[in-house]
Amino acid sequence: DVPRQARSSRRLRVPAVAVIAAGTLAGCTGAVPVEVAPYAADPLCAEVVLALPRDLGEFPRRSTTSQATVAWGDPADPVVLRCGVEPPGPTTDRCVNADDGETSVDWISIPGDETPDGAWRFTTYGRVPAVEVVVPAAVAETSSTSFILDLGPAVARVEQTRACL
Repeated sequence: DVPRQARSSRRLRVPAVAVIAAGTLAGCTGAVPVEVAPYAADPLCAEVVLALPRDLGEFPRRSTTSQATVAWGDPADPVVLRCGVEPPGPTTDRCVNADDGETSVDWISIPGDETPDGAWRFTTYGRVPAVEVVVPAAVAETSSTSFILDLGPAVARVEQTRACL
C-alpha cells in the first residue's frame, strides 16, 4: 500500500507536467509552417533574415517553423520570405527592378494569374543565395506589393552578380 503523502505528490506532478506541456504547445501554435529552402544554411541567409524589417508595411512579423524564413501578416495566409532557394538562371520571365534610390534589387516576378494558387512570387535575380517572397492571393488582391522595396536593404546583403536586362 502506498503511503497517502506519496500518492498525493504523484497526483500533483501529472497536472503540473500537463500544464507546462500545454503552455509550451500553445506558444508554438502561432508559428507559420514554412518549408525550408535547400540552401537556407548559407551564412548570408542569416544576415538577410536579421536585417529584415520587423513589420512589412501593414503586416506584423510572425514566427516560422524553418531556418532562414520570415512571415508577415495573417498566420493563416501570410506573406512568406525564404532565403536559400535555388537561384534562377537566365529567363524570359518578367524581371522587375525594385529601386528605392538607395538600394536596387532585381526580382523575377510571377503574377498570381500564372500560378496554381493565385499567389504572386518574387525571386531575386543575380544573387546567390536567392531569396523568394510569396504573396498570397488574398493579400495581393487587397494590398500593393510595393512592400518589396522594404526588403531591399536586407536582400542587398547578398552581392549582385547579374542584372535584369
